[in-house]
Amino acid sequence: MTRTLFSQQPSGGFTAQPLLWSVILVLALATPLYAEAPAATDSSAAPPASAGSAASPASPPPAAPDTSARQPALRYSSVTPEAAAPPPMPLLPPPTGILSAEDAPNDAGKAILVTWRPQSAPDDLTGYRLRAEQLKPAAGKANEEKPATPYVFEHSWPANQEEYRIVIEKLVPGVAVNVSVQAVAGDRYSEPSPVQIAVPKGNWFHTGKIPVGLALAVFIGFLLIFVQKSRSGAKLFVRKIAGLEAVEDAVGRATEMGRSILYVPGLSSISDVATIASLSILAPVARKAATYATKLIVPNRDPIVFTVAREVVKTSFNQVGRPDLYDDNSVFFITDSQFGFAAAVDGIIVRERPATNFFLGMFWAESLVMAETGAATGAIQIAGTDAVNQIPFFIVSCDYTLMGEELYAASAYLGTEPILLGTLKAQDAVKLLILGVIILGVVTSLVGSTALFDILRPPQ
Repeated sequence: MTRTLFSQQPSGGFTAQPLLWSVILVLALATPLYAEAPAATDSSAAPPASAGSAASPASPPPAAPDTSARQPALRYSSVTPEAAAPPPMPLLPPPTGILSAEDAPNDAGKAILVTWRPQSAPDDLTGYRLRAEQLKPAAGKANEEKPATPYVFEHSWPANQEEYRIVIEKLVPGVAVNVSVQAVAGDRYSEPSPVQIAVPKGNWFHTGKIPVGLALAVFIGFLLIFVQKSRSGAKLFVRKIAGLEAVEDAVGRATEMGRSILYVPGLSSISDVATIASLSILAPVARKAATYATKLIVPNRDPIVFTVAREVVKTSFNQVGRPDLYDDNSVFFITDSQFGFAAAVDGIIVRERPATNFFLGMFWAESLVMAETGAATGAIQIAGTDAVNQIPFFIVSCDYTLMGEELYAASAYLGTEPILLGTLKAQDAVKLLILGVIILGVVTSLVGSTALFDILRPPQ
């Protein structure tokens, strides 16, 4: 038998008939709520009349159906409410105080000095912010017009001082700078203070170096006085230096023994002061060697020093009228290697066995190597250097040692040039003057007076 939808099963169980009727009832009740409203009709367009029918009289357009009863009970708005904007932070009152901006003293016109002295401040004040602005002219050709570039400088100060000072640099000379100050309290700022204007300008003189200028004027005065005395034939006293006094005896000893003289002008370049001083001493030594017809050996490490030394020796031989004794091979270049040069000099000392060795100039670790080799041959050795670390080695291995400024004074001591001798005496006079000022300062400080320090202290 065919089973219909609404039949009951023979086993006495339940079929899906009650559940199906429940679903149909729910859909029938919910359909009017979500059904769309019928489309609105255009009242201006009349429905087409069928053929053969009479035209009906004009009738008013049908009223729009009321669909409010079929709208959903709950609607959601598509517009979200705007987020409430936070209230604006209240501004701080403008800072009160004295703001000054002026050209920085003792400069080339590229800086200004700004001073800020606050008078009163709110309790929550955390600091101040300085702002300086300058319109820098644009770099370019003279006939090319370019807009000026603003240069802004900002700096922050903590609110814990009674006075603030700062120097703003890297400015353009002659261009005005606008300076203002703002009060700061956390994230809040005040209105800027009244703007102060400063124009950086260059200065002709640095007032902080007046003591240096006075000392230079005093030295020039002493120099002119002693040079004039030396030129007029006055006998100027110069203390005896044992190493320089022994130069005459050392050259004479080599002449008597018929052996050569070794002169090493240091291992540094021509730009070293000690090398220049050594070449100044080489001239009188070469003149004495030419006078006594003694062989002179001058090895060199630097090519430029070699060229200068050759000209010095050649000129010295010509000055004493013995150009025939000059030998180009007596002044030569060896190598620029430090210990290669030292080994070559040691070989010359062992082979030639010179009677006198001069080590004058700048030396390093090779000083003891060469000096000990010369001492082993029994030669008279005169050394001199301004290298403090090498002086002890020369002292223990050489007969005479020139220390520091004695090397610089040797050229004036051995020569008769008025300018060199006058310069040496002027330096000694200034040294004595400085020593006297130091002693006077110590005495005045012991008695509690600061007058001398106030005079010599440069202005701020």
